Amino acid sequence: MKLVVVSAGLSVPSSTRLLADRLAAATGRHADVEIQVVELRDLAVEIAHNYVTGFPGPELSAAAEAVKSADGLIVVTPVFSASYSGLFKSFFDVLTVLDKDAIAGTPVLMAATGGTPRHSLVLEHAMRPLFAYLRAVVVPTAVYAASEDWGADGLDGRVERSAAELAGIMRPAPTREEEELIEELIPFEQQLAALRPE
Repeated sequence: MKLVVVSAGLSVPSSTRLLADRLAAATGRHADVEIQVVELRDLAVEIAHNYVTGFPGPELSAAAEAVKSADGLIVVTPVFSASYSGLFKSFFDVLTVLDKDAIAGTPVLMAATGGTPRHSLVLEHAMRPLFAYLRAVVVPTAVYAASEDWGADGLDGRVERSAAELAGIMRPAPTREEEELIEELIPFEQQLAALRPE
């Protein structure tokens, strides 16, 4: 299965990317996944150009296609002004302009990083409504890591629990043969019509 990690960290190294990598590795322990990372920092210019021109650049197009074709997503943002970063929101805005159903039905694990535990509710008051609007299937356990959480008890447990939840609902995309079989199925109302006496 294809797991795509969207990281909106801005610095190098980034605690946002560090948390994203931990979540991806934990998911890989629970399911057989191929991991691809989309680093939004590298796409910032193309995201801005897309807003102005209406056309995505090649790297942004590739990132959007990766997210659309994912069997599962891990999305991680730093917290700015008690919400997700502008870069994070801009990417998902561009994604839905390109395809409004881009992540509909896709399993998503949400996470965020911040300097203080006071912003932990960003996961519930900002991120969960965003992904509900995009019609993604969000796992119950979201992960927030404040500066003091690194190396402290509790973070590893939350990472493992959320990763297990994501792995539990991820399903591989149907193969071409499965898609052809589905297309060959006779609709139920047509089957019923065939049973009616003439």
